[in-house]
Amino acid sequence: MKPITGDSEIPDFAIHRFMPFRLSVLSNRMTRAVARVYMKRFRLSAPEWRTMAVLGLLGAMTANAVVESTAMDKVRVSRTVTKLLRTGHITRRTDPQDRRRAILELTAKGHGVYRQIVPRALAVEAEVLQDLTAAERAAFEAAITKLESRVASIALDAQV
Repeated sequence: MKPITGDSEIPDFAIHRFMPFRLSVLSNRMTRAVARVYMKRFRLSAPEWRTMAVLGLLGAMTANAVVESTAMDKVRVSRTVTKLLRTGHITRRTDPQDRRRAILELTAKGHGVYRQIVPRALAVEAEVLQDLTAAERAAFEAAITKLESRVASIALDAQV
């Protein structure tokens, strides 16, 4: 252990082996790899594509549901929605059940872009995962699912 000040000590810490850091770096690099698919040709940012992807997969939803589905912050989603509305990729309508809420949905143009990007994004994912065996892919998927569940329960505990 290395002393900080006085009697305080912290364990040895190597950021390059710290799992949250490693996952963040991997995520950023994978996002950039997939971004090559949609940035230049479709002029979409990563948050714009993520928003379109959840709307394309899950259908119409509120901005809060986009926040929940993507783990993006509310400000980023709000800015993203504004841009996607301006470019004609999504629409926003008042929820007839609750007039305070707005429902977001892909337009025909948005669906067209979504259908073009998905196969390309999946091809990049396949390229990234190509060195993993089927068993390693299954184990990786299972581990990610467990980690997502655990992080979600920790976040819920923190809110209480």
